[in-house]
Amino acid sequence: MLKINTFLLFLIAPFLSIYLVCLQFAENAEGLMINSETVKSSMTKLSNETNELGNTISDLGLLVQSQYEVFSRQSGVLNELAEESSEYTDLSNDIYEQKILNMLGPAVAVHKSKSNEIKIFKLDELGYRGFIAKIKLYKPDSFEVVLAKDKLGEVETTSQAAKRKDAIFAVNGGGFYYEDRDGKKYARLIGNTVIDSDLVEPFNGYPGDLFFAGINEDGEVIGTVPKKEKDITSLDAYQGVSFIPVLLKNGEEVDIPEDWVETKQPRTMIGKYANDDLIFIVIDGRQNDWSSGVTLERLQEKLLELGVKEAYNLDGGGSSAMYFNGKILNKPSDGKERPVANNIVILP
Repeated sequence: MLKINTFLLFLIAPFLSIYLVCLQFAENAEGLMINSETVKSSMTKLSNETNELGNTISDLGLLVQSQYEVFSRQSGVLNELAEESSEYTDLSNDIYEQKILNMLGPAVAVHKSKSNEIKIFKLDELGYRGFIAKIKLYKPDSFEVVLAKDKLGEVETTSQAAKRKDAIFAVNGGGFYYEDRDGKKYARLIGNTVIDSDLVEPFNGYPGDLFFAGINEDGEVIGTVPKKEKDITSLDAYQGVSFIPVLLKNGEEVDIPEDWVETKQPRTMIGKYANDDLIFIVIDGRQNDWSSGVTLERLQEKLLELGVKEAYNLDGGGSSAMYFNGKILNKPSDGKERPVANNIVILP
C-alpha cells in the first residue's frame, strides 16, 4: 500500500508543482493588479495636485506681474514727484536769490569758478559807506583762515595775506592784541581760532563773552559763544575766528554789550542768508568827508533789511579791510591797511 501511494505521489508531483506555480503566479498577478491600480490612483492624484500647483504658480505669476506693474507705476509717480520737488526747490532758490539781489542792488564785480561765486556790491547809506560781498561756497576748502605769515605772533595786512595765498577775496579776521615777549611785540589772538578743523592754540574761554564764528566742513556759517572746547568741536568747525559781539541769531537782533552801544566805528562782519550764502560787510569810518562809521545797532537794522539771518562782528576800526581781485576796495581809517594777526581768504 505504501509503495502504491509513493508511486502515485511520484506520478502527480510534477503536476502538483505546476499547480503550485500557477497558484503563486495568480496570487502575484492579483497583487500586481492591485499595485497597478494603486499606482494609477496615486499618479492620478499627483497629476491633479501638479495641475493645481501649476494653476497656483500661474496665479502667483500674474499677481507678481500685477504687483510689479503697480510698483513700476508708483515708482514712476515718485520719480515725477521728486523731479517736480527738485524743480520747485530750484525755483524757490531762484526766487530767494533774486529777492536777495534786489535788496543788494546791482553787483559792481563778480567772480565765478567751480569753487565759489563772489558778488561785490557797494554800500552807500546816510553817514557811512562800504562794500558787501555775497559768496556761494561750492567747495568749502576754498575758504581759509590764515595766520599772518602762517605763524602765531606775527602780523600782515589783508592784501599781503591774500596775495601770499593767491586769493581772489579777503577780509580781516578775528581780534588780537599786542603783548611784549622778550622785548618784541607779539600779536596775541583773542578767543579761539580754528584752521583746518584744529584749534591753533589751547581752548581759551576768557573773558567769557567772545564768540567763535566761521564755517563747518559743509561750508555753512556756524557760531557760538563757547564756554568749553566741546562747544566748538560740536559745531564741526572747519575754519573760524573770535571777536565780539554776536549781531543776529535766527533772524533776530542780539543784545549789544553796554560798552559797545551807540559807538560809530569802521566795521567788518560775517554772516549768512537762509540759503547758507555767506555775506561779508566792511564799512569805513573815522573819515567825515567819506564815511563816519556805523553803530552796531544800525548795522543790525541794515542786516535785517538785507534779509541776513545770522551775523557776527569781526575785528574793526583800522583793521577793517576788504580785498578783491588784486586790490583793497574800501578806504581803511588809518589811511592805509593795518597789519593784523589773521585774515579770512577765499581762494579762486
